[in-house]
Amino acid sequence: DVQLVESGGGSVQAGGSLRLSCAFDAYTPANVHMAWFRQTPGKEREGGASIHIDSGNSYYDDSVKGRFTISQGANKVALQMNGLKPEDTAMYYCAGADRWSMTATQALAEINYPIWGQGTQVTVS
Repeated sequence: DVQLVESGGGSVQAGGSLRLSCAFDAYTPANVHMAWFRQTPGKEREGGASIHIDSGNSYYDDSVKGRFTISQGANKVALQMNGLKPEDTAMYYCAGADRWSMTATQALAEINYPIWGQGTQVTVS
């Protein structure tokens, strides 16, 4: 089975930092674009950050730009979250897509990602 496995969530005070990690198999058929989305109860999942695994090009939603950084390693994608705010509290999901070319808007759109992890909770108080 194709798997994306997130880790690193937890609780932190406002202004603090967390680092999320998403591990994926080298044969994952959707690992051209990797992204982090987040969702709060009653709301739709929203894109936070995306990265093209080959080029390293990254995109950020305005709500996290300047505070979050997405990066890639060997079969792993990380999200460094600094300056956390209570409104960052959400379930964070890692997602993968095999589409080679996407605009910034497309790269942060849930519909373009067929592979998802199980999510990791981030709580900021």
